[in-house]
Amino acid sequence: MKKKMSRLPVICIVGPSNAGKTTFLEGLIAELTRRGYRVGTVKHHHGDFEMDHPGKDTWRHARAGARTVAIAAPGRVAVIRREEKEMPLEQVVSLLGPVDIVLAEGYKKGDWPQIEVCPPEGCAVLVGRKDRLIALVGGPGPVEPPVPRFGTGDTGAVADLITAFLGL
Repeated sequence: MKKKMSRLPVICIVGPSNAGKTTFLEGLIAELTRRGYRVGTVKHHHGDFEMDHPGKDTWRHARAGARTVAIAAPGRVAVIRREEKEMPLEQVVSLLGPVDIVLAEGYKKGDWPQIEVCPPEGCAVLVGRKDRLIALVGGPGPVEPPVPRFGTGDTGAVADLITAFLGL
């Protein structure tokens, strides 16, 4: 696989449900942050979601018909925007602001480099794209393609792989 597939520093973390992707990501985010990188994340969700709370002002604004609702407080800002169709990952990444690395949980069919997380019992078949796979993490996985393999606690080694792969 080519080293860089885009100029955006995106790595997708993929795997079956309950494989431990989020737990692995928490450790990886902490490791990259400890190294001084500004990390942004995107969680791909297949259904609808609700980030607002019923009865709160921003929820009421959206319910009244606002297409985009933002809330700002000292040190934080959140924007919720309704879209007619799913926004491509490139566009979502552009909303993150200044970051050095983007870790996306999901997007297994996308054209981005992928690290697949296998559950402890292993995964006989990969859910992501073999042609985008740069590493396997967790339980045993298929021998093909031949990529580096790491335990779920090897976040330092995975961070080394990611920063080298992205040329950071």
